[in-house]
Amino acid sequence: MRIGFNLPISGPMSDAAAMARVAKLGEELGFEYLTLTDHIALPDVASPGYPYSESGEFYSPDPGVRHEQLTAAAWIAAKTDKIRLVLAVMVVPHRPAILAAKMLTTIDVLSGGRLDIGIGAGWQKVEIDAVATTPFAERGAVTDEYIDAFKAVWTQKHVKFDGKYTKIDGLLVDPKPVQTPHPPIWVGGETGPSMRRAARVGDVWYPIGSNKSHMLDTLPRLEAGIGKLQDMVAKAGRDPNSVGTAYRVKRHGQPAPLASDGNRKLFTGSIDNVLEDIAALRKLGVVALDFDFEGRDTDKAVDDMTKFQKEVLARI
Repeated sequence: MRIGFNLPISGPMSDAAAMARVAKLGEELGFEYLTLTDHIALPDVASPGYPYSESGEFYSPDPGVRHEQLTAAAWIAAKTDKIRLVLAVMVVPHRPAILAAKMLTTIDVLSGGRLDIGIGAGWQKVEIDAVATTPFAERGAVTDEYIDAFKAVWTQKHVKFDGKYTKIDGLLVDPKPVQTPHPPIWVGGETGPSMRRAARVGDVWYPIGSNKSHMLDTLPRLEAGIGKLQDMVAKAGRDPNSVGTAYRVKRHGQPAPLASDGNRKLFTGSIDNVLEDIAALRKLGVVALDFDFEGRDTDKAVDDMTKFQKEVLARI
């Protein structure tokens, strides 16, 4: 099991010095990957309908102050040496398929093969309406087609692709990614379509447990979700064990009421509870866990990460 952390690229911790400091510290402390999120433009409201918190508000302060994800990933790659870079997640409809495939290849090549591509269809209508060239209502189909186009770009010498949204007629798109046949694909999302996408094309399913409509916030719920995924993978004609699960932890080590199914919410309570949950998820076959240390204060985040290394990383 790999342990990672979220690198803030928005809000008060997104200035260049803070981002470099936190990324380098994470590498020094032994975190195996860092994650970067993807929004380009957000509505100017306090609660834009964020699906992963009870209030609908973003966890991070000042979410509109934000760097573009792929540019930030390339910059962080240059500031680090070995830590892996996970897009968590890239909203696929935001960028035309051939451009996105080329940008992703560039990051993979320039980082020495350290990129994992988390992908999702997106949820923020006003953002996709403003940014994408395809309709919001078709974002799932767009995402599925673009992923297939990515793979064509990454694996074909003279790239040919004839889709509804993307057409490529024998073009040369080089270099190819360092990782073969392409960087690992982590499919985000907890809905049926997202899980079917993970079953069809994913190397890793990448849910967040706090989605109000698809809760995976307790051990029984997550275990059931993984079982459902494995059934979908088998129905897609793949080995059920060929798709791993990564889990994104938005909050950890804090008191919380029991979940609606009567069980303790994952990663709530004491540090011993956090260690217990890590062991339980490893037993379930979870391949990666990432934790969130973002906020308004870089010094506090640095202290929290260092404390986490001593209390958790050093004990697993």
